Parts: sequence; C-alpha cells; structure tokens
Amino acid sequence: MSLFELLSQIHQTGKFTRLADDRTSSFEADRNGGGKLCLVPQNLYELWVVATRPTNANGFGLDASAVTSMIDDALTKFQLMRDERGIFDNWLNLIQVHQILGKTAHDARLVAAMQRHSISNILTFNKGDFSRFPICVFSPADIISGVIPKS
Repeated sequence: MSLFELLSQIHQTGKFTRLADDRTSSFEADRNGGGKLCLVPQNLYELWVVATRPTNANGFGLDASAVTSMIDDALTKFQLMRDERGIFDNWLNLIQVHQILGKTAHDARLVAAMQRHSISNILTFNKGDFSRFPICVFSPADIISGVIPKS
C-alpha cells in the first residue's frame, strides 16, 4: 500500500484527524482547521524528486505523467498549505537551535512549515528524523496499531 493509499484510507474512515510529511513518507494535518489532512508544497517537491528518480539511484523510476497524476490526486484529497515567508524564519531558527547540518535541514523545513501553520503532528516512516523537534511523530505502524494523535 502506498502512502497516498494509506492516507486516503485514513481520511475516508475518519480514524485519524491530524497528520503531517517527510520525503517519501509523511503528511501534515491542520491543527486549527477541523483536523483536515494537509500537505505543504515541499511534500510534493520531494515526492516528484523521489518518484521520478531512476530505481538504480534509489528512486521509483516513474514517468512524469504518472507522478503528475499522483500529485493531482493528492491535491483533490488533501489541503495544500501555502509556502510563506514565515516558514524561512522558523527554519532558520530551527537549524540554529538544533545545530542541524546537511540533509536533515529538509526535515527542519517541514517542521518550520508545520509551526507556521499550527500543525502539531507528523506521519512518517522515519520517526527518528523528527525526534529532536517539539512535535508529535507517528508512523503508519502506530496508526494501524491504534495510536491516534490527540487533538
């Protein structure tokens, strides 16, 4: 089951009201907007990069039309939060406070967007990537086992 299928199933059953994202695995939920599932543009940028990258380079090797369809589908199911100037300010603070270097700065940017949009929970396959941040981190296994984020 793909992450989009998992999120769609969660959305349809109403079992999970607050979510978030990372590179190939997570998505954000609007804390103040009635628990709607949402994305930030970075989720879609990173999806494009991983999904269109060749399989021999740790990607999925999909063509542009297939990934465009995935993105179009996601945009019909999830609220897209705006990229805003305040995200940069939050990101800069996070990388300084947490002394973040290298690729983990991408994770910090997702957290910065979460902060900007008052999102407190993230769904990811890589919980450890977000453990340093003051957010609630959930994996698909958590959701399947009945661990539900608190409002």
